[in-house]
Amino acid sequence: MITNIFKMMLVGATAFGVSGCADKADEIGAAYVSPMHFQAMSCQQLAAEAQGTSARAQNAFAAQDKRASSDAVAVGVGTILFWPALFMIKGDGAHAAEVARLKGEMQAIEAVNRSKSCGLALG
Repeated sequence: MITNIFKMMLVGATAFGVSGCADKADEIGAAYVSPMHFQAMSCQQLAAEAQGTSARAQNAFAAQDKRASSDAVAVGVGTILFWPALFMIKGDGAHAAEVARLKGEMQAIEAVNRSKSCGLALG
């Protein structure tokens, strides 16, 4: 009886922990960003904007992936060794929103790049 209760608690804690985990950056979808913001830019300005956005995206992706790894470790420790570790899970938040926004910006820049035939090698 007690082992069944313990098993149910362990399954519940695992489900709780996994549901709150941060996603890896590549699992986060792009947020919509209007290409109109970039439409007035020249191809040279668009290239500079793409380069700056790409650099910011790399930093944001690294931070998000680090958060996802930390959450995965907390779930592992929490379900196997010490269940209060599950409360250390940070989940998605501002970092994930930043990743989504930057992905959206890159998609908008790519759309303007195509429409203006700038020939920038993005991606």
